[in-house]
Amino acid sequence: MISFLDLKAINAQYRDELVAAATRVIDSGWYIHGTEVKSFEQEFAAYCGTEHCIGVANGLDALTLVLRAWKELGKLNEGDEVIVPANTYIASILAITENRLKPVLVEPDPQSYNIDPANIRVALTEKTKAIVAVHLYGQLAAMPEIMAIAEEHNLLVLEDSAQAHGAEANGKKSGNWGNASGFSFYPGKNLGALGDAGAVTTSNAELAQTIRALGNYGSERKYENLYQGVNSRLDEMQAALLRVKLKHLDSETLRRREIATTYALGINNPEIQLPVSADVSANALSYHAFHLFVVRTHNRIALQQHLLDAGIQIMIHYPVPPHQQQAYQNWRSQSLPVTEAIHNEVLSLPISPVMPVAQVQQVIAACNSYQA
Repeated sequence: MISFLDLKAINAQYRDELVAAATRVIDSGWYIHGTEVKSFEQEFAAYCGTEHCIGVANGLDALTLVLRAWKELGKLNEGDEVIVPANTYIASILAITENRLKPVLVEPDPQSYNIDPANIRVALTEKTKAIVAVHLYGQLAAMPEIMAIAEEHNLLVLEDSAQAHGAEANGKKSGNWGNASGFSFYPGKNLGALGDAGAVTTSNAELAQTIRALGNYGSERKYENLYQGVNSRLDEMQAALLRVKLKHLDSETLRRREIATTYALGINNPEIQLPVSADVSANALSYHAFHLFVVRTHNRIALQQHLLDAGIQIMIHYPVPPHQQQAYQNWRSQSLPVTEAIHNEVLSLPISPVMPVAQVQQVIAACNSYQA
């Protein structure tokens, strides 16, 4: 069986470095808010091209804390509208509702699966105060257009970069386009910890200071609490492990792009729709991180079974859109046909930096032999 993502093999490449990093933390006797976190924050901020990085407990907290900080700073108020793609993973929306803000679900571009700037303009009202730009599957949203809309209407932009570590457009990386960005380092991400972890990047010093305090019980100084904060901190162990893996992120991303290009050139089944930017050379201004290689077909169940019979593990990202989840059952009357079609038809093929060439060719052969 070709596994969808072999995390054990990915981490085995750097086992000695990871063990040395873990040993360094164990021997230090300092496990929270120490030198490893500080160093990782500096290194990841430099990688993204931002002034600040704030380590937090996970990717959802990263998004939630940015919106919370904007409320504390008077940039947002309860009930303000936040535009968000309707086909995103639910975490993008949970961060909005957790802050008692109103998500406005917007249909994506049916080719890129990212939020459509034209639909953003249609959704604007006098209550719109922010846009959550999700870089789905590892491809940047149309950030030049989105930032132009934001500037025109004085809106805040929060990038959801949970799937886009190292992705870039026009020479600028994910995490450095909006006013702030939330990252997840969940183990399966392109830059994955060995547990839960996340971070916020921004070049706004006041925002960075506020987020750092909010994630530390609302405190900048021990036992002095400015806000009714939470406990959301990146710990020393995960920071040390992430420092190791950050050094290898670019080379791993390059391998993902190579596999994606091989898929794009090799899969020629008319029943399978490929990602529009699978051949990265076709768009010189946009560089996909290929967290996922997502194809689309009218009969997903049949293709899924065909690939499983061929010994290929696949995943579906995602089978149920947020507006059809029980958690948001009051949204079920919304008509979002593009989103619903995407969620009914997409399927993710295996892709990882340790995937052997023979397995890539096996996936291509299985896709080409599929008959609807």
